[in-house]
Amino acid sequence: MESKRASGILLPISSLPSKYGIGCFSKSAYEFVDQLKEAGQSYWQILPLGPTSYGDSPYQSFSTFAGNPYFISLEDLIEEGVLEKEECDAVDFGSDPSCVDYGKLYTGRFSLLRKAYERSKIYENAEFIEFCRNQSWWLDDYSLFMAVKNRFDGKSWIEWAEDIRLRWGYALDYYRRELYFDIEFYKYLQFKFRKQWAKLKAYANKQGIEIIGDIPIYVAFDSADTWAHPELFQLDEKNVPKAVAGCPPDAFSATGQLWGNPLYRWDYHRMQGYDWWIKRIANCFAMYDVVRIDHFRGFDEYYSIPYGDLTAENGQWKKGPGMELFNTIKYRLGDRKIIAEDLGFMTDTVRALVKDSGYPNMKVLEFAFDSRDTGSASDYLPHNYSKNCVVYTGTHDNETLVGWYKNILPEERKMVRNYVHNQKVADKWMYKEIICLAMRSVADTCIIPIQDYFGYDNHARMNTPSTLGNNWQWRLKEGEIIPELLAEIRSYTKIYGRLANQAEKAAQ
Repeated sequence: MESKRASGILLPISSLPSKYGIGCFSKSAYEFVDQLKEAGQSYWQILPLGPTSYGDSPYQSFSTFAGNPYFISLEDLIEEGVLEKEECDAVDFGSDPSCVDYGKLYTGRFSLLRKAYERSKIYENAEFIEFCRNQSWWLDDYSLFMAVKNRFDGKSWIEWAEDIRLRWGYALDYYRRELYFDIEFYKYLQFKFRKQWAKLKAYANKQGIEIIGDIPIYVAFDSADTWAHPELFQLDEKNVPKAVAGCPPDAFSATGQLWGNPLYRWDYHRMQGYDWWIKRIANCFAMYDVVRIDHFRGFDEYYSIPYGDLTAENGQWKKGPGMELFNTIKYRLGDRKIIAEDLGFMTDTVRALVKDSGYPNMKVLEFAFDSRDTGSASDYLPHNYSKNCVVYTGTHDNETLVGWYKNILPEERKMVRNYVHNQKVADKWMYKEIICLAMRSVADTCIIPIQDYFGYDNHARMNTPSTLGNNWQWRLKEGEIIPELLAEIRSYTKIYGRLANQAEKAAQ
């Protein structure tokens, strides 16, 4: 990333206000871009855009290359004439505009999208035909995967009939013929997703806003990636995992975290010149301006848990590809704007990998005031930052600032007050002090979740790791972002030298 003082806001697409159950590429997304510009911001950070699976997490997707059909704007399809406003209005997407109801979304939105496809005569569209040809290297497998998954009532591919589970040639031919229109439907969804997203991103860039995208290090086991390319992963001859990903036990989890993602066969990737990774990163930069790579430490060492274990306690650390992968990416794709998510337990070798990559790493202020740490040596305290980092008050996995400050220990609240050097500010306004602490830090880039600018408590929390239910649901309501809030954000941004184009203006 460029060495300049700048700031942005973290807001997932799903959390945008919209009429039909979930944030999407509708008018509200364009309005948010305008609001970012008005607030003097340079970045809009989002969460992964892939199609979500069970549990609704954007970090467990049916494909690392596909986009989430939920984000397709129904309003655009109405304008196009393939949907009627009345039939969209008639669908029950839930009664709470501040919460995504994924169950109702699944049943209601796909039926509308299917109607749009059937009315579209998309097979006559030359642009669609060209899209399918250019993207066939991933689109064909993904569309077939989703069509077959529907034929098997949504079951994981490991439970499919053996011939298609193991991709025997005659089975592939049979399902391609049998499910032709279902396959074309999923290609249509990806065409519409890419077209609408490209239009929104181009608008953001024109307004001086860059998009920070987010990719998980791993793919989901129940994904087109794993089914179509088992050779990339640590699977046995029946394509059953030998080991899976996770994190070891720590102070936050006595049994560790069992993610369940398949692990990469790094030896195979190396022999292939990391071709799959090059395609993956190139695809990301066709979608985003900056890419945050989740769980960066896994490229140094990854935690391998025996398949079938119920906890992460018996896992082992194993070596990853290290700088060889990132040197290959740079050689093949040139210098790219990448953020290394290096949160959690750090080793000297992980620190060396981050340093050698040259990528900015992440700092989270909520991690800076842990009473178990002594003294002022925490990497998350601002006086220990280098310029080449991205500071956050919190991420999508953290409590909101207000929720966090309320729930930490009294001695930790005292640590915060001492650090911001303000004993008089009321607790209810402390979140603003912490935002200013991030904004005035030496970090080149500062990203604040929109919930923290509002001063919302944990009712607006996006995700609680290692839990199911009640995650990924929070949304903004129409009109919730008001001019006074944008003026306040702009004032912080200007005071601390992060205003978009501020440095250029000062030089003129």
